Amino acid sequence: MYAIIGLGNPDKKYEKTRHNVGFDVIDELAEQMGIEVKTKRHKALCGIGTIGSEKVVLVKPQTYMNLSGESVRAVMDFYKLDAKSDIIVVSDDISLPVGKIRIRTKGSAGGHNGLKSIISHAGTDGFTRIRVGVGANEGDLVKHVLGKFSKQDRVFVDDAIRDAASAAELIVMYGAQTAMNKYN
Repeated sequence: MYAIIGLGNPDKKYEKTRHNVGFDVIDELAEQMGIEVKTKRHKALCGIGTIGSEKVVLVKPQTYMNLSGESVRAVMDFYKLDAKSDIIVVSDDISLPVGKIRIRTKGSAGGHNGLKSIISHAGTDGFTRIRVGVGANEGDLVKHVLGKFSKQDRVFVDDAIRDAASAAELIVMYGAQTAMNKYN
């Protein structure tokens, strides 16, 4: 079993912001899989389905970004998942150009508070992550990540969201290296 965890903030005012692209990827996967991500458990909204023959739980933590690790830990404990082999985290990344994705199987938080929280609660930085580029910070970081994309950038981001969803499927079915070879 895998947990695919998209990071974001739960309030409606954060929908379609740079910081919520992780939620957008989970929504894309849920639509493709024909499941609803609305069961409230583990401090998250969850939905269960399958990719190939593998059972997956799609997770949208409701703890706000900086406390995402609390929800991830609860999911890991409930389903008895190993962070290094069973979770995939999808997050925004200001160091990547808008619309680019990058897959890694370990690494630092890179200044991302949601990833910092997950590393702290999981006890490792050795988990698979799909980072979706939201563009470089132009001024105030908080305003940048909580801001919405321009219409032009939104086109690129929507493509990246579909790519990230496809990458998550590849990781589940064939492993991270296959997805990295295709998307990195």
